[in-house]
This record gives sequence, structure tokens and C-alpha cells, in this order.
Amino acid sequence: MLIDTTLREGAQLFGAYFSLDTKEKIISGLLALGVDEIEIGWVGQEGLDELVSRVQGRTGKTRLSVWTPCRAADIKIAAQLQVDRVNIGVPVSDMHMGKRLGTGRAGLLERLASTVLTAGLLGIEYISVGLEDISRADRTFALTAGQLAQEMGASRVRLSDSVGIMTPHLMGDLTRAFRRHLDMDIAVHCHDDFGMATGNAITALQAGADYADASVLGIGERSGIAATEELAAYLSLKEKSHAYQTDRLRNLCEFVSQAAGIPIPRTKAIAGTDIFSCESGLHAHALSKSPELFEPYDPAAINADRRAAVGGKSGRSAIVTALGENGLHCPEHEIPGLVSAVRTLSWELKRPLTSTEFSKLTEIPGTIREEQ
Repeated sequence: MLIDTTLREGAQLFGAYFSLDTKEKIISGLLALGVDEIEIGWVGQEGLDELVSRVQGRTGKTRLSVWTPCRAADIKIAAQLQVDRVNIGVPVSDMHMGKRLGTGRAGLLERLASTVLTAGLLGIEYISVGLEDISRADRTFALTAGQLAQEMGASRVRLSDSVGIMTPHLMGDLTRAFRRHLDMDIAVHCHDDFGMATGNAITALQAGADYADASVLGIGERSGIAATEELAAYLSLKEKSHAYQTDRLRNLCEFVSQAAGIPIPRTKAIAGTDIFSCESGLHAHALSKSPELFEPYDPAAINADRRAAVGGKSGRSAIVTALGENGLHCPEHEIPGLVSAVRTLSWELKRPLTSTEFSKLTEIPGTIREEQ
């Protein structure tokens, strides 16, 4: 299941500033998509109270959560918010404990136990403990922290690859280890510093994790985290284990792109404009016969369009198909000349031809005649 953290992790993106209205629109998009949980922000974030009040009563089955550091004072603030879950962040690597918190393992466990116990006494029903920098932590100690959180009443641990150094194999192994020793929900938070985030998140879910963090377009600190649109599409269209409304994804991605000032590459998985565009002769010919030969899912499933164009990489079959689609006829012996003309013009323009440009080539006397 998906925990979307566009408004917490994503809001930490360098240079990104979301207004309350923008945040509310993102939440509306996430609710329409059907994500399981929305991490709506962090304790102390400006406007958080108002944002929670704006969306209360229309979240349906989607749970709202808020992030807080492992401090009693912040837990008290979180307990006053009208959210369903509180996510407590606590580092478990010696590096973070020593340099960031100025404590050791014993001190960290003491703080963790006290904070989770306080959260429970304050009436927080679902407490999630994020084990930060777990990929550089001693696994035995990290497991001890997870077990302690469970004993103190936490409902979930979140395994955070804070610097994105895990691989799918390692993430699967880590998830299975915690699954064997804990009787509670397990989530993962996978950063994308080496491009592994979505793969790591999927592998963790397959290895027994109950939740995976994600953000729209993967935005977040540094290279960001696993992408909501990629996880939602894979789980719904490939694994068919969930029923996220994938036809809502591209509009949501476009909105977040504009709000965050992050252009979407035209070949970006799920969100890109050209992911179902084809120019190559072999692929274009195959697509004209049976689209599923070179498509992992129907473009309509994500509200996208299939687009074929002729150009410098097109061969005879692609040209013949384009002629038919444009209502044109070419004598068999003139097709090689048209192929050459298409390739030449395309290389001059350094792009595929538009339908108008292709049609104009067919108007050359003695080469192509319009079908009567």
C-alpha cells in the first residue's frame, strides 16, 4: 500500500514552495488516485493546522498522518492534530546518533521508548516509528529498536534508506529480516540517489512490507524517493494487486510539476509525453499489427495517447502504414523514393515529421498521387 509523502518529503525539495491552496489540490489528486495514506506534513510546519481542517471529512478510506522528530514536546503537538497516524523519526545508525543527536545506542533506545510511550498515553492510536539511515546501521541494533517500538505500543516501523544506497536484493533481505522478527506493519522509505528507489520499494513490498513511501514525480531531498505514479501503475497494471485510479496519474504529475518547478522529461515513466510515441521502423510496423507487442499496458489505462510518426529511423513498413492512415496511395515502385525523402527531411529537421510535412512530401509530382 502507498504512503504518499509529497507534502512532507516532497516539500523538502530544494526550491519548492507549496501554498495551502496548492497543497489542498495535491491532496485532492491523491484522494482521487486512491492512495492509502497521505503524510500531510511535519510538526511545526506553517499552515499545517489549517490544511488538516480543510481536508477533514473528505478523505474516505485514506489515512492522514504527520511526521515528528522523536521528542516528547513535538509528540504533544502532533497529538492535538486531527490526523489518523503519527510518524516518529528516529536515526538508528551510529553516525547519526553520535553526530546528530549526541547520544549512543542506550540513550537512543531510552528516548525511543519514552517517546512512543508518551504518544500512546496521549491517545495516538496508530504510532509509526521511522528507523532512519537503517542502510548504514547495525542490523541487530536496528531490530532491537524495532522490537522496542513494538513493545511500547507502536503499530508500524518504517525502514528508511536515507541516502539511497540499497539495492533491490539488499532491500528484500532487510525487509524479510524485520518481517521474521516483528508482528507489526512494516513500511519502507527508499531514496533515489542511485536510481534504485522504485525498484527497492517494489521489492520490499514483494518481500513482505505492508507500505511503501512515495511522492509524485519522486520529488524530495536530493534525488528524491520512489515515485507515486510508478508504484501505483506497477501495482495496479502489472501486479494487479491494487486498484489505484491510474487514469488520474498524469494530470496529478503535471500539476505537481508546475507547482514544484520540475519539468517532466518526455520519456519519464508514466508521466512523459512521448512514452507511447514511436518512430522506429520495426516497432512501428509491429505496433500497427498488435500494440501489445511493444507496450506493457494500454495507454488508455493512464489516460495517455499512442502516437506514431515517420522520420529518419522509419522504413518501408512504417511509410506504408502512414500512407494508409493519411488516406494516401503510393505506387509500389515509388515507395523507396518516398522512404528516402522522409529520412532526408527528418535528419535535416532533427526530429520526426508532422502529418502535414509528410503529406507535403507526397505532393511531389511523379512521386505520390493522392488516392481518389
